[in-house]
Parts: sequence; structure tokens; C-alpha cells
Amino acid sequence: MKIFNYMETYDYEQLVFCQDEQSGLKAIIAIHDTTLGPALGGTRMWTYKTEEEAIEDALRLARGMTYKNAAAGLDLGGGKTVIIGDPKKDKNPEMFRAFGRYVQGLNGRYITAEDVGTTEEDMDLIYTETDYVTGTSGAKSSGNPSPVTAFGVYKGVKAAAKEAFGDDSLEGKTIAVQGVGNVAYNLCEHLHKEGAKLVVTDINKEAVQRAVEAFDAEAVDPDDIYDVDCDIYSPCALGAVINDDTIKRLKAKVIAGSANNQLQESRHGDILFEKGIVYAPDYVINSGGVINVADELHGYNQKRALNKVKTIYDTLLRVFEISKRDQIPSYIAADRMAEERIAAKKQSRSQFLLNEHHILSRR
Repeated sequence: MKIFNYMETYDYEQLVFCQDEQSGLKAIIAIHDTTLGPALGGTRMWTYKTEEEAIEDALRLARGMTYKNAAAGLDLGGGKTVIIGDPKKDKNPEMFRAFGRYVQGLNGRYITAEDVGTTEEDMDLIYTETDYVTGTSGAKSSGNPSPVTAFGVYKGVKAAAKEAFGDDSLEGKTIAVQGVGNVAYNLCEHLHKEGAKLVVTDINKEAVQRAVEAFDAEAVDPDDIYDVDCDIYSPCALGAVINDDTIKRLKAKVIAGSANNQLQESRHGDILFEKGIVYAPDYVINSGGVINVADELHGYNQKRALNKVKTIYDTLLRVFEISKRDQIPSYIAADRMAEERIAAKKQSRSQFLLNEHHILSRR
């Protein structure tokens, strides 16, 4: 892997390799862009097949956080960490303390958080060595992110419904929810309260039964969710569920859910646009979690955080407006919105430095 070529292509700022022999720590911190502020992104622990695979994952995820944070209106850049190892077998307290010292060494350029394979307890260990961590226990914590993420997705579903149907009411709408884990279950609660008819699926039969009983939902087998005659399809589990096979089967006018990386390939977003299906870009609609945890940086206030999460509704309407204005798919419109915000900050900074230079040159 030609690392510097990759970093140059996508304009990454920094890649940090962290090793601690005593604890077994092998971590990679990727910082993509800090134009808007320090890079915020979680720490993922995973059993990567190769070191190159781990590097690529860290870089890809860090760039995704730049776009997510920018689109969410946060004054934060994008970063991510991957720790190589099995989270069920390889963890030990000293590993996370050692990692915390590496984070501290970046002096605030990167702020970490919980992610796949890491827990609140792990964040507490990191916190013993650095203040640049969110999602810890105690008074400064924002708590379980799932309900807040779900609330943001709910607001996003309403915005997408408004774009597709001219009205954001979900009463009487049939919504097919794929996956009923923590976020999706909370989402179903919001949808049910508004009078939506729910069709649910999950590989976990107990989770499905729980949703059926709580929300009077109809259950279908996992592969049958794509064939449901519905108004809105809400993918809340696996990624890459929008692909050549499923697009042919979907009957929904709206796709809006919490899953990451819903498009198997970018061209599938192009196909949705051509078919007139309203697609809520995943990193915009599911940004409630990062908005919530980012509020910890200002001394967590739940009311303030939830008010910020509500803006996902307006952000998505803005994405749809750009999509119509420029005749581009919504996933490109979301990228463009984020890129324009970063470019404006860069231009403002350049102008400030130029003005400072003129002032100094006159002295």
C-alpha cells in the first residue's frame, strides 16, 4: 500500500501508529481533516486479517467522520482509531491506558469515543490518561447514544417523507424496518406513536418478537423485507443493502434508516435518483449519536444536544434542495454540502492570514 499516495489523493493530514509491547497495543489513529476543529471519531477494535486492511479501514472511517461532522454542523473535523485485536479476548486495562497516552500526545488534535468493539468501560480507562475522550461514565457522559441516534433518524424519516409525499406526517404510512437492535427499536417506538404501520425483520428472532408485541408490528423473514409493499424502507442493520438485487425489489418511495454505508456502490445512489426514490444519506440521518457525544465537549446538556439533533430534519431538507437544484443524487448533494462548509472555513482562514500579513507588513 502506497500510504502517502492514498493520503494525498483524499487529503489526509496525519496517520499515527501506536505500539505498546507490554499491553499488546497495536493501534492506528487516522486524522483526515481539522479545518472545522479537532478531529472527533471513535476507537474501533477488530480482528483485521492484515495490517494493510486495518490502515485502510482507519483512513476510510476517518474521512467519513469529516463528512458526518461537517454535515451535522459541528465545529469538528474527522478522525478514527482502529485497534488490531479480538475485543473478546485481547483486551486488558493497560492497553487502553497506553492508548490514552498516545491520544494525550496529540494534544487535542484528536478526540476519541466508543465504537465497534469498545465500551464505556474502555473509555473510562482512556480517560485516566487524557481528557480528549467522550462517552465515559459519570456526570460528564452523554449516556447511551442509541435513543438519541434513533430520535435523529426519526426526524430524518419525517424530512424524507415531506420530500417524497409533500407532508411529513407518518400516520398511516407503512414502514419496513430492517433490523430491530437498540437504535431501531427506539426508532420503532417513535414511528408507532405517530401511527405508522410497522413491518420488521431481524436475524434475532427474540428482538423481532419484542417489536411485534410492543408496536403491533408485522414480522417477515430477513430476505423478504425487500419485497414488502411499503411507503418507506428503513435499513437499520447491515451496510451495502442497496444493491443491484435489492433495488429491483424495493417498492418504497423513501429510503431512510440508521445503517452505515447503505449503498453498496456509489452508482446505486445514482440509480435511486434516476428512479425518483428519495434517499436520506446515511451519515446525515444517523448523525444524532455524534451530535450527542460532541455536546460533552461543552459540558453535557441533554436539552441542548436534543435541540441540535432536531436540526437533522432541516439538514436533510437542505440536502434534498441541493439535489433538486443541481440535479444530482442526494448522496452527492450531502457530500457537496459538507465540502462547501469546509471550503468556506478554509477560505475564511486564508483571508484572515492574508489580512494579518498586510497588517504586519505595514509596521
